[in-house]
Amino acid sequence: MVIRKAKPENAYDYTLCHINCWRDAYEGIIPEEFLENRRAEQEERSEQCRKTLSEPGDCEYFYAEFDGKMVGRLVFGKSNEDNNPDAPEAGEIHAIYLLKDYWDKGYGRQMLDFAFAELKQSGYKEVFIWVIDENTRGRQFYEKHGFSLDGKTMELNLGKPLTLVRYTYRFK
Repeated sequence: MVIRKAKPENAYDYTLCHINCWRDAYEGIIPEEFLENRRAEQEERSEQCRKTLSEPGDCEYFYAEFDGKMVGRLVFGKSNEDNNPDAPEAGEIHAIYLLKDYWDKGYGRQMLDFAFAELKQSGYKEVFIWVIDENTRGRQFYEKHGFSLDGKTMELNLGKPLTLVRYTYRFK
């Protein structure tokens, strides 16, 4: 697996990968109708993605590639100030996903290590990640790799009310 920086010309594939990764990760958690609507909005989402990748702001956008196929996505950077005004030296992993066929092969860890190295090099002292409370698989992954619940929660509605829990990783 190779991790590559996403560019505007990758927007269509990046969007498709995003939609498919969400379908794999959130099946049974987020309502099917919501997930299917994301697929129906693929063209519009692809254009939004192209704009985002042209002017990324405080985030870095990457994708995981295996045998020439985009199989995952990774977004990280400055933490969203609305979520952590008490921690200005915190970075955040905004998204880290792989297609289901690439789970349990060490690729998620490779992506996480890549994000950690980049965030640490940027001077961040800690990293936050928000996870849907019902996403047991994701939560186990982050806990296995040194993240701890920090008590912060946030509500989100994606076709049904969901609670997000925040995990923190502190660099040593």
